[in-house]
Amino acid sequence: MTLFKINRKLHKWLMLFLGIQFVVWSVTGAYMVIFDIDYIHGDSLVTQHQTPIDVNKINISLTDVIKKYPNAQNIELAVLIDLPVYRFKNGHIDMMLNASSGEVLSPINEVMAAKIAKHYYSADDVISEIELLTDHAPFELSKRHLPAYRINFEAFASPSLYINAYSGKVVTKRHEFWRLFDWMFRFHIADYQDGEPDNLLLLWFSILGLFAALTGFVLTYYRVIKNKRKRSNAIY
Repeated sequence: MTLFKINRKLHKWLMLFLGIQFVVWSVTGAYMVIFDIDYIHGDSLVTQHQTPIDVNKINISLTDVIKKYPNAQNIELAVLIDLPVYRFKNGHIDMMLNASSGEVLSPINEVMAAKIAKHYYSADDVISEIELLTDHAPFELSKRHLPAYRINFEAFASPSLYINAYSGKVVTKRHEFWRLFDWMFRFHIADYQDGEPDNLLLLWFSILGLFAALTGFVLTYYRVIKNKRKRSNAIY
């Protein structure tokens, strides 16, 4: 009976302490499984155009690029909307050249960023705001993509496309359901600072939750199995 009382007291206080986090786990977990992950990632916001490269438009050869930029690395020939371009790193700088004229296209201006966003955006919604981010990235954008244009659209869930200012690529896409998903994920992993799962608070919640489960098993034994045996013995 002493073991029973100790476990009952421990289980009661542990569940009182962990109960709120258990509710948080249940609510956030439900949100994360209800919504399709592809929708959360914003895949439906972007159309992946498979535009072939028109070789007849290429007047600048790879040799010409290397001759002009001897330090160029990771050179790739791609299509920007319908224009063939070279993308490469020149030292620490990302560059983009017009493969037809050799004109340096990077960094792109606001007009070109809006044109790229409209080209890849899967709907016909109006652009509500364009902002160039250079120093401080919002929580939903990695710093490695700076500088980048944030293109906001007037539509349900406030979708946004982020266009890298040097490569002209859509580096990420976001909407309000993703933003809420990000907060739900942070609450789910019990991290209220940097959104990383390797935190001590989550570790302690896990250890105490396991201990609470073990005390629950002990109480189950006393209340169900042992009481059942007592009743059986009393009958006989």
